[in-house]
Formats: sequence, C-alpha cells, structure tokens
Amino acid sequence: MIDVADLGKEKHMRVLSLLCGVVTLAAARGAAQDPVKVDPQHYKVEFENAQVRVLRIRYGPHEKSVMHTHPAGVAVFLNDNRAKFTFPDGKSVEREWKAGQALWLPAETHLPENQTDKPLELILTELKVHPASSSKPKRARGEP
Repeated sequence: MIDVADLGKEKHMRVLSLLCGVVTLAAARGAAQDPVKVDPQHYKVEFENAQVRVLRIRYGPHEKSVMHTHPAGVAVFLNDNRAKFTFPDGKSVEREWKAGQALWLPAETHLPENQTDKPLELILTELKVHPASSSKPKRARGEP
C-alpha cells in the first residue's frame, strides 16, 4: 500500500531539487558572462575602481570569443577593424571602426569575432555606477 505522506515528501523533495538547480544555473550564468573570467586570452583589466573597469581587448586575426556581457561604456579603437557580433538570440551584425575612433556602447551580451587578417585592439572603459543610483558628492567643510 502507498503511504500518502511519503508521496507528499517525494514531491516536496523534487520541487526543492528543481529550485536548487535553477538557482545554481542562474548564478553560474551570471558569473560566467564576465569576459575577463570566461575569455582571459582576449581581455585584460588595466585599471579598476568603484566607478569603472578599463579593459585592454586584443583578438588575433579571425579569432573569436565566447558569449559574454559588458555594461555600458566607452570604447577607443586602436586600429581599423571589422568584427561580427552574435547575440544570444542567434542574430548577428557586422561592425567596423577606424583607429582612434571613440564610441559610446550600451550594455550588451554578445560573442565577437574578428573578421580581418590583422589584430583587433581596443580599450573599453566599462561603467559601474548607474546615474540613478549614484550618491551626491560629499561637500568639503565650509561649502554650501
């Protein structure tokens, strides 16, 4: 004979196991999207503080990365180049730029691929502080 109390415990354990799995996957996905952690071959931290992280990015000819995420920031391109960016939904776009060009980049998740026979090099300053959440600067003594 089947004990109804045992069925309830079994169902509870299955739900708990499923929930633990979902939380673990979500945490792993969030951590795995940092390009410095998932692709250190191409991404190097040059400077970091509470407001920004400055990355030096270098891909050899026709090299590609893995899917990762960047917060909004400013890129300064060190050479002329062209790259293909594939997004989580499978769509892709080609982008090109000139040496010395500076661009504002919104936050994005992508997989980049150098489309040329020369290295792709840039400096990316990622913003950490969101304007809505930043606090007012502290005033010096005697300031109004």
